[in-house]
Amino acid sequence: MLSIRFLRTGKKNQPFYRMVVTDKKNPPKGGRFLEIVGFLNPFTKEKQIKADRVKYWISVGAKPSDTVNNLLIQEKIIEGEKVAVHGKPKKKAVEAKAKVEAEKNQPKEPAKEASAPETETEFTPETEKSAEDKKETPAIKAKPEPEVTDVAPEVPTTSETPAEKPVEEEKKAK
Repeated sequence: MLSIRFLRTGKKNQPFYRMVVTDKKNPPKGGRFLEIVGFLNPFTKEKQIKADRVKYWISVGAKPSDTVNNLLIQEKIIEGEKVAVHGKPKKKAVEAKAKVEAEKNQPKEPAKEASAPETETEFTPETEKSAEDKKETPAIKAKPEPEVTDVAPEVPTTSETPAEKPVEEEKKAK
């Protein structure tokens, strides 16, 4: 598929654009193109477009990029509406927006009341008895906590700690 787009040339921070006809698959800075159909210098606002060649390539099937399309419409070479170039959302943003719109368009389910039972039951004397039985059942009591005593655990009366005993035995053995 052919495309009419800008090819950036020029020095660093001094862009100069050539309007070229190229295959859509070619890289934008590749330099492989079929024909130069114009140029644009954004600093001096100078532009030159070969209108007859642009119309020919469009008739053959080449599609202008959004920026080139807007320039051609501005110069009245082709007719149509300009395309918003700067406000294009990214692919992820478009998907997220579509998801939000889909959620908004789904019908909302009516909120169910917590107190209303899902199935209707008849109130019979048997159900009254079972309700009374539930009330009469004693509540489960928590386990009693163990009693706390003020007695301290036994502490060895010797001054030696268990870690020091083997060290002293090794010294005596030497």
